[in-house]
Amino acid sequence: MSVLDVWRFCPRCREELDIAEGRARCPWCGFVAYANSAPTASAVVTDDRGRLLLTRRAIEPDKGLWDIPGGFLDEAEHPLDALVRELREETGLEIEPDEFLMATIDRYGDGPGAQATLNLLWAAHVVGGEPEAADDVDELRWFAPDELPGEDELAFEHVKDVVAAWLARQQQP
Repeated sequence: MSVLDVWRFCPRCREELDIAEGRARCPWCGFVAYANSAPTASAVVTDDRGRLLLTRRAIEPDKGLWDIPGGFLDEAEHPLDALVRELREETGLEIEPDEFLMATIDRYGDGPGAQATLNLLWAAHVVGGEPEAADDVDELRWFAPDELPGEDELAFEHVKDVVAAWLARQQQP
């Protein structure tokens, strides 16, 4: 299902939209919108003791579940700038991005019209700041590999995949 599937009327002129093939077009005023994935930037942050930083979500979707810190890019924002900004907003920490880890596709929620997301993930380390849950985060916690929350306590499918990949990497000789 596409985010446009729940659209019916043009946001400019209020005429009925023609929706087909991932595009909403207004035959009256010419407005066009595409069903693009919304980009996010997130960080797999570890400390010098080999623990992973997770954040407990304060808002829906997946309120109360553990997440990788990060968030949506602002319009025309570079992903690395978004990464640093989101980590500061959510955790109070200043981070330095390390290597790019992966890009994954997911959905932001489960209902009709849930936004598809393109999730960009970097490894990162803390270079300053004081840890404090803020913005849309209820709690911060560092998890050792043997203390990670269960899969049913993790937000979003891509977070489950990222945490599993991080754990597998920690268990390599």
